Amino acid sequence: PGTGKTTLGKWLEALSLKLNFKIAVISIDDFYLPSEEMKLAIKNNPWNVSRGFPGSHSVKLMHEKLLNWKLTGELNVPVFDKSLRNGLGDRSHWRLDSPDLLILEGWFLGIEPLSIDINNQVINSISINSNEYSYRLKIQDNLYEYLDVWSLIDNIWHLKPLKFEYMNMWKSNQEKEMFLYKGNALQDEKLSNFLRMLNVSIPHKSFDYINAYALLLIDKERNLYEAGLNL
Repeated sequence: PGTGKTTLGKWLEALSLKLNFKIAVISIDDFYLPSEEMKLAIKNNPWNVSRGFPGSHSVKLMHEKLLNWKLTGELNVPVFDKSLRNGLGDRSHWRLDSPDLLILEGWFLGIEPLSIDINNQVINSISINSNEYSYRLKIQDNLYEYLDVWSLIDNIWHLKPLKFEYMNMWKSNQEKEMFLYKGNALQDEKLSNFLRMLNVSIPHKSFDYINAYALLLIDKERNLYEAGLNL
């Protein structure tokens, strides 16, 4: 989160209009469950967050819409607005399009359940409590539901920070900017809880196992540090 995926996506969409090759960029976030379904799906999560981790998406809908585009070229997907419901977010409308290239972005795109032992109570060098420990095992189970979606992806381009902790600063700044522009965003305890979820819900080592076609390492200022292809 905060690496610049959404900003890069908007730039690519704008650029494609000048190239006569239409690119559409959508987000895993656009497939968040509707608010009432979301409450049930993530009830009693230990971070008291309203969304964000595997298990808070309409995965079947995501698979259906991505497959339909691959088969027909027609795109019909929901659009999620993070500023709605006082920063909790909700679906705002549906997007109809027919792009030549479709890009799906998301902070855990391509992450698979860990097959190695994760039965310890320290994750990402952070001590976790028993509730977090139990819930992250549930998240590992939830990840199996996303594998059919990942199988539709032709290539993954992985934007990876040199240090995972940069995310805390980036995400905080992102929410501040959204508050300035839209009047609603995650703040104070809600922001702290969300950052905690991002840091401990998925082991950092999971991001080392993403089967990426391209790896782009970025520094604290989000400048490109190194790039390579997995050929």
